[in-house]
Amino acid sequence: MNTLAYLRQLRLSHVLFTVLVAAILLYLIVPVLIVVPMSFSEARFLQFPPKEWSLRWYEAFFQSAEWMSAARVSLITAVVTTAVSLPIGMAAAYAINNSSLKVIRTLQIVLLLPMMVPIILIAAGVFFVYARVGLISSLTGLVLAHIMLALPYVIIALLAGLRNFDMSQEMVARSLGMNRFRAFMAVTLPQIKPSVISATLFAFITSLDETVVALFISGGDNQTLTKRMFTALRDEIDPTIAAISSILILASLILVVVAGRNKQG
Repeated sequence: MNTLAYLRQLRLSHVLFTVLVAAILLYLIVPVLIVVPMSFSEARFLQFPPKEWSLRWYEAFFQSAEWMSAARVSLITAVVTTAVSLPIGMAAAYAINNSSLKVIRTLQIVLLLPMMVPIILIAAGVFFVYARVGLISSLTGLVLAHIMLALPYVIIALLAGLRNFDMSQEMVARSLGMNRFRAFMAVTLPQIKPSVISATLFAFITSLDETVVALFISGGDNQTLTKRMFTALRDEIDPTIAAISSILILASLILVVVAGRNKQG
């Protein structure tokens, strides 16, 4: 009886766990399942389910100079943020991984702070600093802010790879005549490729998806797509927003799939 009771309890626990996981997945997926159909609606307002189907809101997005300008700013910012964050994050992660100096530990805390501080406080602080130095509504200011926000995720992803790597291999390469940089490029970097891909993905998506800081410091010709979407939600709610959201969802899925395949390769 005790064994049967235990097996029944175990089975019940398994069923409850499965139901809980399914409920969480539905909670995460349902908003996506609602947004995508709404983007194909013929109606002039957000409607679910759509009564008639159309591509008019995708056409409205691609034919709008304002939306295209915002998309261009977001893409440029994300690409530059990623390109700058990776080498800085790599240098920081390498130093943190190979040093026990207190100054390096302090540097680690400072670099990871943007991930721990509420984003609204960061946005307010960046705004007041930029207001003094004239970087409000500038692409340079936007990129610098996004680099600060992306760096913690880049460092954590790269640190995970470095801590699973046997650094003695790099030491052997250096003992054979390679300098530190060549040894890193030839031995270490290829073996932490999955972490580099993850860091690249984190940096790009962090920049592309960032909204709060952009609300404070972007504007004019340098308005990001997320800020433009926020403004549209406030002033003119139409399915164009759903169309853009669907495009961003598709882009994110493509990036994740490509990154996953590169990791396996």
